[in-house]
Amino acid sequence: MSRRLVLTADDLGREAAGVGPVLELLAGGPLTATTLIPVAPASGQAALACRAAGVQPRLHVTLTSEVGLAGWRPLGADHGSLTDPAGLLHTDPRVLEERGEAAEVLAEVAAQWDWMRAQGLRPTGLDSHAGTLYGLHGSSWLAGALRFCAEQGLAFRLPRDPTLFLGEGADGALLARHAQAVRYADTWGVRLPAAIVSRRAEEARRGGYRALREDYLRLLGRLPEGTSELFLHPAPPGAVAGADGEVRGWELRLLRDPVFHRALDTEALELVAGW
Repeated sequence: MSRRLVLTADDLGREAAGVGPVLELLAGGPLTATTLIPVAPASGQAALACRAAGVQPRLHVTLTSEVGLAGWRPLGADHGSLTDPAGLLHTDPRVLEERGEAAEVLAEVAAQWDWMRAQGLRPTGLDSHAGTLYGLHGSSWLAGALRFCAEQGLAFRLPRDPTLFLGEGADGALLARHAQAVRYADTWGVRLPAAIVSRRAEEARRGGYRALREDYLRLLGRLPEGTSELFLHPAPPGAVAGADGEVRGWELRLLRDPVFHRALDTEALELVAGW
């Protein structure tokens, strides 16, 4: 069995400045996929640009706002458990997982899917911004999300082997929820990647660009057989304020770096659009 890789740019639509570079890297490589945030300010612009370019982004289900940005609103109505008193999505995933009601969570998933379809897009899969569907902080809506994927014929970003993403010391309860979700996916025929890898912003800031690049090169070497996904959050320098913006700028630089391109060839990874 060969090793295949979906190389994804997450968060399309989060800021307008990131749309053009991502589409350029999809057209010329090495990117093979992108995900779109329906509730973000530049989502409409991103959807229009994707449609014009013939790009079909996956649905990046977004159930929280981000600290430091103007709050985002859900697309569905009467989602009180998902929002603060101002009607904005909570910024803290832990608050969402404590208060979120399953029916409202899944209704918002459907509303964001409907929005993508209304933009003339036909996503082939979905995943979860900030990991909120996965129950990283306790509550999990994985069963409902996987059922939705089965009904719509969608792939889902959930690794069959979570080790590369979660690390060796992952919480036992989280691993149990993961194993149960994989069983649901297999029962309902939902396509999953073999593994997923990325670098969390707080980890990526350590050591600067060269350290970040070396981390990604090491991750490429650890990918298993089958189809895995590496996802980044690229944006032009200055498009996103603060340290997170610096890391996003490094990830855009990485995608243009000949050293990274050579590593993809050296590792004999076949770049594909989906699993």
